[in-house]
Amino acid sequence: MHDSQVKPEISADPIVYVVDDDEELRDSLLDLFLVTKKRASAFSSGHEFLQFADTSAPGCVVVDLRMPGVTGLDLQKQLTMIGSRLPVIFLTAHADIPTSVRAMKAGATDFITKPFANQDLLQAVENAIKLDTERRKADAELDRIRALVNSLTPREREVMFAVVSGLMNKQVAYQLGISEMTVKLHRMSVMRKMQSRSLADLVRKVEQLQRN
Repeated sequence: MHDSQVKPEISADPIVYVVDDDEELRDSLLDLFLVTKKRASAFSSGHEFLQFADTSAPGCVVVDLRMPGVTGLDLQKQLTMIGSRLPVIFLTAHADIPTSVRAMKAGATDFITKPFANQDLLQAVENAIKLDTERRKADAELDRIRALVNSLTPREREVMFAVVSGLMNKQVAYQLGISEMTVKLHRMSVMRKMQSRSLADLVRKVEQLQRN
């Protein structure tokens, strides 16, 4: 890292990681984010970023596409490989359509050509942080649903999946070879353990689980 930067403290606040081998641009971007009250930290290379940055932290990465050693695209690939979902914004003075398409297909949230207007970059960062926040909320909700499902007994799970598939209690009873009263008792337990007050909410949770 540049001498004027230190590794950011652990915080729930989003942080903008700047990765660029151009020291003047790094300092300029850090000043820009400081003025707009955003936490930021800068790195001179992709290797340095991967070594020192907390890639699990909320925020986004603003990275130069063409750098010696680990390029911007290389960095994006490595983030994916280690399971980081930090949104990536590419900066480049050599934009071309094939490279832009590869970057976007690999998950880049934006592709900005140098020189750029500060407002364009700030808007791209805002969008990336919003995307990251929404992803994290969705991941947290999914983890919560998985924990609720894990609290069910094997029979309760069978009843739950049968019910959300649209079967009536008597159909579930026939399919599982149990009494309709037993189905009703299991269904009540499922609703309680899944913290669902309605069938619609239970269906939503199961669908969210199955999508992932």
